[in-house]
Amino acid sequence: MLSLDKIYHASYVLKDVIRPTDMIKASNITDECELYLKTENLQITGAFKARGAYYKISQLTEEEKAKGVIACSAGNHAQGVARAAQMFGISSTICMPNSAPISKVEATKSYGANVVLVEGTYDDAHDKAVELQKETGATFIHPFDDELVISGQGTIGLEILDQLPDVEAVIVPIGGGGLISGVAYAIKSLNPNIKVYGVQSAGAPSMYLSVAHDQIETLPSVNTFADGIAVKTPGDLTFELCKQYVDEIFTVTDDELATAILTLIEKQKLVSEGAGAVSVAAAIFDKFPIKDKKVCCLVSGGNIDVTILSRVIDRGLQKTGRLAEFTIALTDKPGELTNVSRIISKLGANVVAVNHDRADLNTDINSCYLRLSLETRNHEHIQKIKEELSKKGYHLIQ
Repeated sequence: MLSLDKIYHASYVLKDVIRPTDMIKASNITDECELYLKTENLQITGAFKARGAYYKISQLTEEEKAKGVIACSAGNHAQGVARAAQMFGISSTICMPNSAPISKVEATKSYGANVVLVEGTYDDAHDKAVELQKETGATFIHPFDDELVISGQGTIGLEILDQLPDVEAVIVPIGGGGLISGVAYAIKSLNPNIKVYGVQSAGAPSMYLSVAHDQIETLPSVNTFADGIAVKTPGDLTFELCKQYVDEIFTVTDDELATAILTLIEKQKLVSEGAGAVSVAAAIFDKFPIKDKKVCCLVSGGNIDVTILSRVIDRGLQKTGRLAEFTIALTDKPGELTNVSRIISKLGANVVAVNHDRADLNTDINSCYLRLSLETRNHEHIQKIKEELSKKGYHLIQ
């Protein structure tokens, strides 16, 4: 059974192989609360998973180690298991969904793991890993539904209480539930007055729905760029622990996630992946009753694929009114583009892309569509530009 003694033991075992990550005060992210960031995105391997994976493997017998280990992961657990296996000098096989970011696949391989790409989602990779485990006799290192893995993740709870002893609420990402189970158990065991809140992506709300309906539910599909928490079915053990120790669970949208990632980059110079930023998104968009409280957001990982990052930043800019797309119906005559540009320039916006479309069949022969991408200050700025263009006689399609 999970116990506080096991979490303290995990902390002792891990003290020389992981870093106790910084607790950073982030007063410029929201005015609603006194916000701190527990920066597990700066952990070895770029995510908290290094803790649970190493502790689990450290407790294997020599006979078990000789047969190697096998795991399934969207990326972060994969790296944690591969690194730990390498440190113990044992073989590792990791099943990963073929949709996993290339950066996570290559990082896992760099630790010496045999990577098996599986078509589908994390859950399909899990099924393949179970199949291979039966064939090879290797020890299966579950990413979340294992008391030793949970104990390793629970060491973060001990660090939070040590670094911020008067914290009033802790917001934690949830995928399968291993991280929040360990953190919530540790915190509630030592101070039951501290609130522990969990956050999932709205495109993968398996634990949220399971707890709400008081039974484990399997989602038919998941749809989110937060691949680290895109889990269809929560664990049996983590489900029970979340019911008992987590005060409330809520969801955030991918747009809210993109805003949080952009905010962390701009305000704190921190890079977070989608799964890592759900806690910050929940704080920014007031998902929990944290007004005027001292709050810790656990940023669980920073392994975002750079090919996705640019799209996430664009989405975050749009969500906050920093990037706007306009389509204007124009009479196709000399000087119109200049007139529109003058209005936009006078209002302090910057044109970053222009498309002049004469071929659209929905326009008159002597008309065209002017599609503009603008850098703007906020939504009020966008509205002011729209109003000024309309006042000058220009018809905005969107």
